[in-house]
Amino acid sequence: MSTSAIPRANRGPAAAAGNRRALIAAAREVYADGGLNAPFSAVAKRAGVGQGSLYRHFADRTALAVAVFEDNIADLEDYIAAPDRTIDDLFDRVVEQAIVSAALIELVTADLRDPRVVPLGYRFQAVVSGLVERERAAGRIGAHVETEDVVMAIGMLGTELARADPSVRSAVADRATRLFRAAFAPR
Repeated sequence: MSTSAIPRANRGPAAAAGNRRALIAAAREVYADGGLNAPFSAVAKRAGVGQGSLYRHFADRTALAVAVFEDNIADLEDYIAAPDRTIDDLFDRVVEQAIVSAALIELVTADLRDPRVVPLGYRFQAVVSGLVERERAAGRIGAHVETEDVVMAIGMLGTELARADPSVRSAVADRATRLFRAAFAPR
């Protein structure tokens, strides 16, 4: 029997956290490459796990998209916590995330009242709120800028990136962030 024909040992519950991380990473790749038309089963294949593992962790595509965005928000929370981070840094990081998660944006924003999605909005709002206060105190954004303005701008940016052809996403992001920077500047 060749070594490639030897089945992998089932590590059971010990593999759960690693499988979940692998599935989330695979989802980013699969949906970045194939859009929402990519088969859900392709995520399991790319992650190197069985479909049973995929469905144990994520009942559907929306659950998987929520997990991707939970990771994205955790990354933003850590990234923006550094006292030298600015609103420009926030836009840049969101653009990086949106470009690789563009197809999943549609799933998460399809029903913002979905109980799986609602907590994401609260966490994101908290990230932005703290940054807006810090930026206002430093004089880098105008007193007219509210947290909701920045949240809306980022939502619009994400939607535009999701709709844009992958070949022009960077240009779309540059144009949008220039507009937002001008709108948020001190007056």
